[in-house]
Amino acid sequence: MELKDQIKDYQAEISAAEIKDATELEAFRVKFLGSKNILKDLYKELKDAPNEIKKDLGQAINALKLSAEEKFSKGAKKKDFIQLGAKKLDYSRPAEEVALGSRHPLSIIRNEIIEIFSRIGYTVSEGPEIEDDWHNFSALNFPPEHPARDMQDTFFIKKGDNEIALRTHTSSVQVRVMESQEPPIRTISPGRVYRNEAISARAHCFFHQVEGLYIDKNVSFADLKQTLLYFAREMFGEKAQIRLRPSYFPFTEPSAEVDVSCTICNSEGCNVCKYTGWLEILGCGMVDPNVLEASGIDSQKYSGFAFGMGIERIAQLKFRVNDLRMYSENDIRFLDQFKSAY
Repeated sequence: MELKDQIKDYQAEISAAEIKDATELEAFRVKFLGSKNILKDLYKELKDAPNEIKKDLGQAINALKLSAEEKFSKGAKKKDFIQLGAKKLDYSRPAEEVALGSRHPLSIIRNEIIEIFSRIGYTVSEGPEIEDDWHNFSALNFPPEHPARDMQDTFFIKKGDNEIALRTHTSSVQVRVMESQEPPIRTISPGRVYRNEAISARAHCFFHQVEGLYIDKNVSFADLKQTLLYFAREMFGEKAQIRLRPSYFPFTEPSAEVDVSCTICNSEGCNVCKYTGWLEILGCGMVDPNVLEASGIDSQKYSGFAFGMGIERIAQLKFRVNDLRMYSENDIRFLDQFKSAY
């Protein structure tokens, strides 16, 4: 049978159809409007039709579909059909369980860090993930020839006189804050950062940081230590202790790495802390005077401290996740474990 004759026959069938109850209505829907309806076969045959009549046949099939939809719509609006369907419902049956989503573990830790620092007056600052050389390097005491630039493998978008790159740390946000605000400044900068590193269980080409900055008159290293001790006890428990080890960062002087006592083994030594009783959580230091001056802040009048931590690192210690790749694989089985974490 030719396609044109099939369309006419189906059109006649639709026009003559007398739908008497909900069962016949459903059968009509399945035949003409369901996922495997007969109209789909007509559209397939249309591909092989001669070009000179293809347009007319296509319009005829579309009209056929509209007729089927109109017929079904009129039948579905009949009151007795609705009542018939309602009688088949068993209102005593338990409701189907609704699957609840869960927050991402990194979002949970990020929000917890923000909440902890907000209690002592820190605000949240955000900035662009694509940065220029000044905010990402130069303003942070990274001169063009400085060897510290080699410490971070950068994704450059544009190289040359006006270099543009994916930010390697959220310290760039701190520079923008110092340029636009007068001290006192007390802020944290959470966000995603990028480094050109091989992806493994312990490293990724993108990760998340929270960096903090406090600038005011007479800020001392003792203020920094007390702030970090407060954070560690709020995050890991009131028995948590910290220790500071001398380190180097271009934008702070003096600088230190911060360890927290291992809460998994109560500092007795385990495979997580490599039997030392301590876990590294962040880097910190007093803001270098050159960094203050680069942003227009008088280093003779003001001083400050800065710190930075990886959210994945904190989440790893809180949730004991040993593979960083799991955070970005979107495996529902992994994410469902954190429904009770907030």
